[in-house]
Amino acid sequence: MSFRTYEEAVQWITELRANGIKPGLKRMEYFMKTFDHPERRLKYIHVAGTNGKGSTCAMIGQVLRRAGYDVGTFTSPYIEKFTERITFNGEPISEEDVLRLSNRIKPVADEIGATELGYPTMFEICVTMAILYFAEVTYPYYVVWETGLGGRLDSTNIVVPLVSVITNIGMDHTDLLGDTIEKIAAEKAGIIKPGVPVVTTAEQPEALHVIEETAAERKSALYRYKQHFDYVLSRREDGTKAMDFVGPFREYGDLRISLQGDHQFKNAAAAVMTLEVLRQYYALILEEEDLKAALTEVEWPGRLEEVSRKPRIIVDGAHNPEGAGVLADALRESYSYERLHIMAGMLSKKHHREYFEHILPLADTLIITQPDFRQPMDAAELSELISKMKQDLALDRPELVIEPDWQQAVKKLRQLTGPDDLAVVTGSLYLVADVRSMLLNQSHSEKGW
Repeated sequence: MSFRTYEEAVQWITELRANGIKPGLKRMEYFMKTFDHPERRLKYIHVAGTNGKGSTCAMIGQVLRRAGYDVGTFTSPYIEKFTERITFNGEPISEEDVLRLSNRIKPVADEIGATELGYPTMFEICVTMAILYFAEVTYPYYVVWETGLGGRLDSTNIVVPLVSVITNIGMDHTDLLGDTIEKIAAEKAGIIKPGVPVVTTAEQPEALHVIEETAAERKSALYRYKQHFDYVLSRREDGTKAMDFVGPFREYGDLRISLQGDHQFKNAAAAVMTLEVLRQYYALILEEEDLKAALTEVEWPGRLEEVSRKPRIIVDGAHNPEGAGVLADALRESYSYERLHIMAGMLSKKHHREYFEHILPLADTLIITQPDFRQPMDAAELSELISKMKQDLALDRPELVIEPDWQQAVKKLRQLTGPDDLAVVTGSLYLVADVRSMLLNQSHSEKGW
């Protein structure tokens, strides 16, 4: 039976979340063979990593568009609307194309579901839709291609890219990717293809060892942060920050970026090195003025994004310990405030203690709430953990407020935040998406991955 509306199609896709995550490429191979291998008609920049991959994708895509290329982008999760996952030249896929492609994909999904492979996952449907949209509808010159989870067995790994990018390696999704940095690095390094150059900003010795071994085994040229490329941060005369990029092929001075937080300069360095690989290996035409202009234009919703000025509230989807560390650094380095009020809600399968070790020393008030999604961490239980942590760390603050209802928690946050204070909403991206939509009055928002 065909879907009649966009809403019906998206409901079918999002309800597949109940099937969970099924690592492996067999179902993707079935899809691609059935559709006559559309994935082979596209040129990909494949990006993996624990944190930073979304920002890096946004920078690469913006520079390529500024340079005059048509660019498709596949990223996850989305913040407002399902169509954000798949964009062409910055514009989301149309609802009509989602409907049409869903009606093409579903019969094949049903066919796969009747085999021993089992029914495809939500993410596999989304990846297939993106490939069909780019290969048969929009025909981009480049596709910026973000992994969903891990790399080796991630659905996006069905492609062979022009260049592979691995941002950082951190302890996240350990139930699926492994409980050590080495195991997680091995999963991320799974996107490295024979002969395809690799750029990485991973820094832990144990992670780098795995990436280097994989690249050498597959005869892939490896460009390492701090060894082959680097940046130097400087403060300009007008008080803003900029970086000088140093690489093996070219150097750039005075690169400014629009994204907040000093950590974004490292992501920018990864993006610039990736573009340099494209220029050196594949004759990408890129003028320095286009690079500089594009980096000042990049937007990435939900990452240190100011969504209210009175009171001043920012949202940041830091949902793992590494993300919390980056957020904490940004709050110290890039923001001034009298008092800091943080509202946080987490899913149950996260490293909560390690996460809040970064957050607790900074906050004057911590409002604990719950995301409106499957398997939220109970607010009272999380509060007990944080109270214990305060004792262990000998902290007399933050003041703890428990409010399981996230909408009521937002009201309390707004009431607490004075004119010279700063409020931060962080934790699960599901929570960030809801709060962002509420504060920006975006009633059309759809929530999900």
